[in-house]
Amino acid sequence: MPPILFVVDRRGAGQTLPAILKLRFGIPWAQAKRLVERGHIKVSGQVEKDVARRVKLGKRVEVAPGTIEVKTATLPGAPPKKEKPKPVAKEKKPPFEKSKPVKLLAASHELLPLDAIVYQDEDVVVVNKPVGLTTMRHAEEAAEFGARAKKFLPKTLADLLPAALGTPNRPVIAVHRLDRDTSGLVVFARTRAAADDLMRQFRKHSTERRYLALTRGAPNAKRIESVLVPDRGDGRRGSTTDLVAEDGKRAVTHVAVVEQFGPFALVECRLETGRTHQVRIHMGEAGTPLCGETVYDRPVDGKPKADGSGAERPMLHAAKLGFAHPDTGEALNWEVPPPADFAELLARFRQE
Repeated sequence: MPPILFVVDRRGAGQTLPAILKLRFGIPWAQAKRLVERGHIKVSGQVEKDVARRVKLGKRVEVAPGTIEVKTATLPGAPPKKEKPKPVAKEKKPPFEKSKPVKLLAASHELLPLDAIVYQDEDVVVVNKPVGLTTMRHAEEAAEFGARAKKFLPKTLADLLPAALGTPNRPVIAVHRLDRDTSGLVVFARTRAAADDLMRQFRKHSTERRYLALTRGAPNAKRIESVLVPDRGDGRRGSTTDLVAEDGKRAVTHVAVVEQFGPFALVECRLETGRTHQVRIHMGEAGTPLCGETVYDRPVDGKPKADGSGAERPMLHAAKLGFAHPDTGEALNWEVPPPADFAELLARFRQE
């Protein structure tokens, strides 16, 4: 059973720990007080036994597993969901399988895993993005649908974060993005000044971005450099031989094979640049497309490469992220393990 994690919102800001627990979980004051005194509560990763300690807005609180029963986890500040009467159905639909997190998450974009927020302060927030959640709304999409129609669109990570941080009226600013079906680390700015600094770091390629990928076949360990264009000749993004193409963008990926398992491999890709679908394109064009890849899995006007992996999405995970803090200049680095479907597939490869 995992611990219960939450961020102190405006309702609990400035109150004591027992008061916050009582308010959030509806437990008696005496029970909340005992939880603190017995060391079951951590604030910002440190055990806190002082029942008089008042907690500031945005502080991360961790409740030891099994000490509080929580039936449903919702975003801080979100209204409780009304239970609808269960319709009489002739056939029961099968439950979501554990190995299919993409479909499960896509069915409920209002939820954000409690452990998704890896780091936060007044300038930045680093998130371990789940599979199946779009990082942000593209400008073209927002312009097409307009502000009034936005509420009918699926929530993005940028939409969900303000409430999860306890500041629902303070939008976050995306400075880079991950594909919907790519998991892993992504950073958002919380001020315009922080966003400008981070964007400058990404443009200068001074950030650290390392991905893990499961591929069909093992690519050669090398530095891949190409010019990416929106249409390589068959309607797909890809590399061009025209090095001065008007819409071309230089893309550089450093590739290293971590493990090889017969027809599959675990590969680390370090990004020197961060172009749209860069890793997926470079791996596909190298003849070793990602397991689960259905777009960049073929040569121009060619047939898709056979995929016997059983993967249901492109197996790509942003495992490491590093940058200089926009305010202090301190070098910050994080690393997160791949999600369940990636880990399960990797374990299967190792056993076969």
